[in-house]
Amino acid sequence: MDFNEQIKQLSKRISTLKNSVVTEEATKTSFIMPFFQILGYDVFNPTEFFPEYVADVGIKKGEKVDYAIIIDGKPCIFVECKSCTEDLDKHASQLFRYFAAAPVKFGILTNGIVYRFYTDLEKDNIMDLEPFVEVNLENINESGIKALMKFRKETFDKSNIYKAAEELKYSTLIKKVFEDEFDTPSDEFVRFVLNDIYTGKKNKNMVEKFKPMVRKAFSAFINDIVNQKLNEVFDTMEDETENTEEQGNEEPVSKIVTTEAEIESFNIIRGMLADTVPIEDIKYKDTESYFGILYKNNSWKQICRINLDTRKKQLLIPDENKKFIRFYIESLNDLYKYKDKLIEVLNRYLVR
Repeated sequence: MDFNEQIKQLSKRISTLKNSVVTEEATKTSFIMPFFQILGYDVFNPTEFFPEYVADVGIKKGEKVDYAIIIDGKPCIFVECKSCTEDLDKHASQLFRYFAAAPVKFGILTNGIVYRFYTDLEKDNIMDLEPFVEVNLENINESGIKALMKFRKETFDKSNIYKAAEELKYSTLIKKVFEDEFDTPSDEFVRFVLNDIYTGKKNKNMVEKFKPMVRKAFSAFINDIVNQKLNEVFDTMEDETENTEEQGNEEPVSKIVTTEAEIESFNIIRGMLADTVPIEDIKYKDTESYFGILYKNNSWKQICRINLDTRKKQLLIPDENKKFIRFYIESLNDLYKYKDKLIEVLNRYLVR
């Protein structure tokens, strides 16, 4: 099993067990030690993974950090652990003290779910107040996995990580700014947007007036970029599939069978939407896993999905974030109950 898959398996384990793991020791055993094993460290070898490492701080003696990772005979990374029930925000100061007590270059603060990686970018031998990268294993993504790979034992390079830390740190902070502005545009951001499009006074009332429009336009802009990139990927995949099929000697047998019930459901929904758009703009696309109804045959403008192959018939309708909400129906006549929701979805596509 490769590194990516091991991390994803640990992520699933965390989601399954976190409600049963309620102490720091249980967190270490269930989540933290397996994590460092995946990184390639021998967690049962104290010359490599030293538990309760003494890091005396000033006049305070006997201070111990949970783990010290030893590389070439010297402590290189301090790991301070908390229970998975703990909020990490109030514990960084403890790691800060340990960091100053020994010639380590990296500190990790974790509750077994979230891992915060620190170094001393701002002042030598003094740990930065902000981590240069934070990874949430429960919601792991590709960028998080790439960051973790830098800390694997087999590829660990202190100099290279330190060089990358500054970019990682400020990239993370910049993304946080974008996230905040995306969720709730600030007055300054709205004024910045208005500078090139509105010549009137940009007072408080005017800024408040434009905030919802800026938020909506920003959201649509991001969605358009994502959809464009995804369409490019799928177009490439389709081209590769067509080339493969042309090279084959036999035509592939499709497993997709469009049923009369699916066609009937399509006609019902098209009829309900006929007052909103021309009926020829409503198309369907049948797949092996669901029957989709689209606006203008665009896979990224799905009005709904229908699954009639299960014991419980299902209608799935996307919300504003394109996350599908599931509704169970007894018969096709129940589709009429969701007319307003379907029109609402369609109207979102009409304003973009």
